[in-house]
Amino acid sequence: MDIENQDPFLAFIDHARSVLSPVEGDEDEEIYDPSTNGSESTGPGWSWIASRILKTCIAYSSGVTSAILLSDLSQAWSEQRRSGVSKKRPEIISHLKKKHRRNKLANTVTIDSVYEKNFLSLNSVLEAVIVDAFVLPGTNIYMLTLGDFWSSNTIELYLHRRYYDLVDPHSGILKRGREIFLTGCYLRTAREGAGSTRLLPTEYLVILLDDDQDDDAMLIAAQFCSDSFSSISFNEASTGVPYSLYARIESIQSKEIQGISGSVKRKEITLVDNDGVRLEFLLWGEQVLLANLFSVGSMLALDRPYIASSAESAIETSHELCLEYGSATQLFLVPFLQHEEQVYIPSSQNRYQGSRLMSTVDPAQGFKVSQVALPCDSQGSVDFSSYPFQSFVTDLHDKMTSVSLYGVVTDIFRERNTPEVIFSLKIEDATGAIWAKLHFARSWSFGRLGIGHTVYLAGLSCHLRKHSGLEATWYDNAAGAFFVNLSCLPALLNSSCLHKLSCLSDLSSEASCTYICRVRLDQVDQCHVNTRFSHSFCGHVVNKMPSGDVECSFCHCNCDAEVVRTFHLKITLADETGKMFAWCIGQTATELLQISPDEFYDLPEDEQFMYPSSLENESFIVALVNCQGQGYGFSQSITQEADAIPWEITRALRCE
Repeated sequence: MDIENQDPFLAFIDHARSVLSPVEGDEDEEIYDPSTNGSESTGPGWSWIASRILKTCIAYSSGVTSAILLSDLSQAWSEQRRSGVSKKRPEIISHLKKKHRRNKLANTVTIDSVYEKNFLSLNSVLEAVIVDAFVLPGTNIYMLTLGDFWSSNTIELYLHRRYYDLVDPHSGILKRGREIFLTGCYLRTAREGAGSTRLLPTEYLVILLDDDQDDDAMLIAAQFCSDSFSSISFNEASTGVPYSLYARIESIQSKEIQGISGSVKRKEITLVDNDGVRLEFLLWGEQVLLANLFSVGSMLALDRPYIASSAESAIETSHELCLEYGSATQLFLVPFLQHEEQVYIPSSQNRYQGSRLMSTVDPAQGFKVSQVALPCDSQGSVDFSSYPFQSFVTDLHDKMTSVSLYGVVTDIFRERNTPEVIFSLKIEDATGAIWAKLHFARSWSFGRLGIGHTVYLAGLSCHLRKHSGLEATWYDNAAGAFFVNLSCLPALLNSSCLHKLSCLSDLSSEASCTYICRVRLDQVDQCHVNTRFSHSFCGHVVNKMPSGDVECSFCHCNCDAEVVRTFHLKITLADETGKMFAWCIGQTATELLQISPDEFYDLPEDEQFMYPSSLENESFIVALVNCQGQGYGFSQSITQEADAIPWEITRALRCE
């Protein structure tokens, strides 16, 4: 089965990939390494292209062309590659870059971008290298000249006085070649006075250590390994006894605490020392900016943290103590280095897609790419966000993160035995089906989704559970999480590069796909128009309960304040090849009837009866899906809407 020949959307992704990363040479085997960040012959991953195309379609709801998509993709990829381009930079940074293997932090900005925008937000992170440390002439003010691995410019920082004891030219650690992370910076631009653009002092600075370097390893052993979490005495700490601690960052969580004068932001960083003892490190208010500098798996060295009572800090923990960032605290970090794992290309890639990157001139020679190098975390979970190929259900296995899936929804329901908002979604592609648990921070937020709809889901994680087998999970507030219902995407109908027109006679109840057809409305005297109430969040019908409350048949929640009037329409579509009976609901029905549900409801009954006759032979481009395919589930809300009619019109656009 050649998916790409049947699905123009997948075919366009492959075409875009060939444009962005043309194949050069015909080596029999090679290892594809996305960590090169697009340098030389490597290109963007499959999910990056798919997500970018869909985001452009959302931005251009009236439709896109191949030229628009390729232009947007090319520009975005060029900008992403820019950080990997070699620039003229201080020699000390060029030397350090050779062994630089960690990933950028989430909020990292480059020094070049600071100059370009003449702006720096407090939330931004600078991953900098000290190029020079000096005292301003005639003062006792210390300055650091900073560079980074991605910029040709340097910038000067007024060093905060809490770090002056570390900048001594003879014994200080803040000297040429030392890496630091800093955030919470204010920018003093050249326009504001004489002199050049500089960074004003910030307390939120972390000094990086390299435990492979003898000096740093000795510092860690001498200063931070004599104390442990178990050795902390609250009474001694209260009398001023200092502690220096060393532990791994296990998790970082955000909280908001309600105080007397309002809410206060808090970060709870869970630390684990070498003895396996856990302790919470708390950041309050503006201090939460410091968490931008941390990453899970990194080793944090805390010099003179403030020792606080867990009860007074209002945290739930089995330990009576917790750590806070005090006025004398200084932080050192051994960053978690991103490891890589060689992932072999599964046979499904050869069978289900003909990517140029994988093919060779002579198929008998085997794959051009036999394996890819992907980053993995300290727990061994492999990050598939830069995977060059489409992932199929059959490829999923334990310890996969940032996975993208493209397929058809064959069942869906809300889990009702948990206080959390969790929906179980069954996604099927040409290789199989899998249940994915979708976790929402508040409520369902995807709009209308039904059985038979084609979806793209990015940000999935897969883990093998002892009793339940392989489990796929997705969190709507996680980094990289993205969901699009292609069957309801407005731009799809107007974007000929992403679909091909089908005749009604081409529709097959055996196929799982979204058909795009040019049709006219027929036999409108036999159509059925009803107005119902639906849940505005999900677009599904609501039911009135015996208690008088209104409950969504899909979300299973009380939704009195979120109910809107909607159409439920059953109508005959026709073209030169045949006719078919189909149904639709919500915005699609409104588009076909060309009147709002409230306006229709206010019409006299005889006008409501006569109204459809004015639509005879009106032409539309429609998206059609089979919502009752073999093996599909039948949740109550879906069957209530489908009413035993197999074909749903998921989107409609009137033809002039």
